[in-house]
Amino acid sequence: MIDYTKKIRSDREVYPIEDINYSSESDRGRIISSPAFRRLQKRTQVFPLEMNAAVRSRLTHSLEVQQTSRYIAKTILASIKENGETEKFGLSGLEDAFISICEMSALLHDIGNPPFGHFAEASMNRWIAKEIPTVFEKFEEDAFKSMLIKDLSNFDGNAQAIRMVEKLQRLNLSYTQSASVLKYTRAAGSSKPLKSEPLSYVKKKPGFYYSEEAFVKKMCSALGMEEGRRFPLTYIMEAADDISYLTADIEDAVDKGILTLERIYELIQIEIMAVYKDEVLEETYLMKLVEKAYTNARKNEKPYQFNMFLTLLRAWLINDLVKHVSHVYLENHQAIFDGEFNSALLEFESNSSYTKAVKALQILSIKHIYGNHEVETLELKGHAILTGLLNHYRPVLELDKEEVSALVEEKRVDDVIAQKLFRRLSKKHVVAYSKSVELIDETFCEEKKSVLELYYRVRLVLDYISGMTDDYALQEFQTLSAL
Repeated sequence: MIDYTKKIRSDREVYPIEDINYSSESDRGRIISSPAFRRLQKRTQVFPLEMNAAVRSRLTHSLEVQQTSRYIAKTILASIKENGETEKFGLSGLEDAFISICEMSALLHDIGNPPFGHFAEASMNRWIAKEIPTVFEKFEEDAFKSMLIKDLSNFDGNAQAIRMVEKLQRLNLSYTQSASVLKYTRAAGSSKPLKSEPLSYVKKKPGFYYSEEAFVKKMCSALGMEEGRRFPLTYIMEAADDISYLTADIEDAVDKGILTLERIYELIQIEIMAVYKDEVLEETYLMKLVEKAYTNARKNEKPYQFNMFLTLLRAWLINDLVKHVSHVYLENHQAIFDGEFNSALLEFESNSSYTKAVKALQILSIKHIYGNHEVETLELKGHAILTGLLNHYRPVLELDKEEVSALVEEKRVDDVIAQKLFRRLSKKHVVAYSKSVELIDETFCEEKKSVLELYYRVRLVLDYISGMTDDYALQEFQTLSAL
């Protein structure tokens, strides 16, 4: 049975707000006022260290996702109302909260992503996989230690978003708002399921770390979410993100001088033919849109042609795809409400003209934008900066537990380099580390306590570096490298 009163609730960890609309407005204010949200303005979407303000940052991308998410939510609610099912689904009086939760999850969806774009996660995980096992080698091998190392080796922006919301920023969002950001439901220390397994899609990436496991369990219990299930409104946020990507990277590539209108027109035709295969090119859904937009655009003066082309193509695509994903949401409403729908909304109907159009545009971006020489050069620079910073801060990980305790209390230790590095760490992050260490179960043996302390210390360093903006990371790297 679908009853949104069980999912859209005002419960939160502390200081509950009874009225659901006040609760959602409070969450909105906390998110928009958060320093972590503001830092998105200086964090890369695709092009690291970009000076052109017209090229998207994580912030401008998140604002676009917010708008698309709002459009999808309103379309779904309008259809439910048209069918006379608002009260049946427990949505009467929850419409504004439904929309706001979708919007705010869109603003939060990239809040855990590190600087320097998509490649940064892989760069960090490469360093962690190589270096962290040696940091833990002083402890005896056991299943718990192995799980924690695996957890650390799976740094992911989605899992970091949950950590950012709950531990680092202490936003005290409603469980409903926090659950909408939990894009994947697998613990970072567990293994990736086979595609044939139930819930394999919603578990394909790490969704939360061991450090937030207790919070996630409490949140799921409050909202009646079974283990491994996804919150229903998260599907809307994900679809909005997928839709927003389609033309955004193409527009940025033109602003950067990587592609031209004519080249895009040519490449879209090539990729459509590869995806649609036996279908007549001129009769495909995407080609019809492209031809119509291209014809209209060519009527303008040259500097405005691409803007017109993209404006028309984006508007038509978003409008059609929003209606499509809203239809998929409602056609699979019970499975989505239960959190066991094992697909992205935009990928569900693999043979639909919309899914094929999406695939053609995604392939274009992967082959001709992400694989561009300039983009890869910038990514390698980002890799060098992140790896360099992790190397610089490694001495903090080599201290004894007692030395770190002394540094937290602002006392001196023998290792002056580690001491000076520790003082550069964010005070909020140090408090989060200290709180986690204080809460380590006293019944654990001393070895297990020490392993956990080191785990939280590695998280401390990762929190600090992954939370940097592009320019601050570059500045910190140059400072510590004496460049």
